[in-house]
Amino acid sequence: MTTKLSVKNVLLTAAAIGTVLAISSGPILAAGDKEKCYGIAAAGQNDCATATSSCAGTSKVDRQGDAFVAVPKGLCLKVVGGSLEPKTS
Repeated sequence: MTTKLSVKNVLLTAAAIGTVLAISSGPILAAGDKEKCYGIAAAGQNDCATATSSCAGTSKVDRQGDAFVAVPKGLCLKVVGGSLEPKTS
């Protein structure tokens, strides 16, 4: 007996796996549930361009004052060095 995979079965399996992964990864925060937190990003881990770097992931040093990461609202000021406004480095 040979087993044949139909396109329909492959797509259904892929959809099921995708659904399981989406459910198990936890809730996704909407943009309104986040805030920009400056001064806490590790070098190369910022979310967007800064005055001294051209795009996301290009900050030069840890805790660069004008580099931010998006965090859940209310968390930024609880993180050591976190600021809701850009800092001069």
